Amino acid sequence: MLFCKQIGKYVIILQWSCFAAQQAAEKAVKALFQKLHLDAWGHTVSVLLSNLPAEIAVAEDLIEKAKVIDKHYIPARYPNGFETGAPTDFYTAGEADTAIKIAGEIIEFCKGHLR
Repeated sequence: MLFCKQIGKYVIILQWSCFAAQQAAEKAVKALFQKLHLDAWGHTVSVLLSNLPAEIAVAEDLIEKAKVIDKHYIPARYPNGFETGAPTDFYTAGEADTAIKIAGEIIEFCKGHLR
């Protein structure tokens, strides 16, 4: 059963990659809230992006992409996140790659407003 991906000399645990991507995006959006002197509550990246002030134009496409990584917040970490099996049984390299790509887009969006 494949639950990790070899990248050069590193072995990447796929479910952890998905969770870490969600966390990176969440922290980037919360950094933007802090710069704006606003409070940010919760862990749902799509909701956080939607709650940014109107002058921070967040494309609907970015919010939709955030929903993809929002789904990794709980099941990627908990052994009982699925009815049977463990997270390692369900996460794929494609999902990890997608999550990392989406997190990168959200981070770049936030960096553009943090300067």
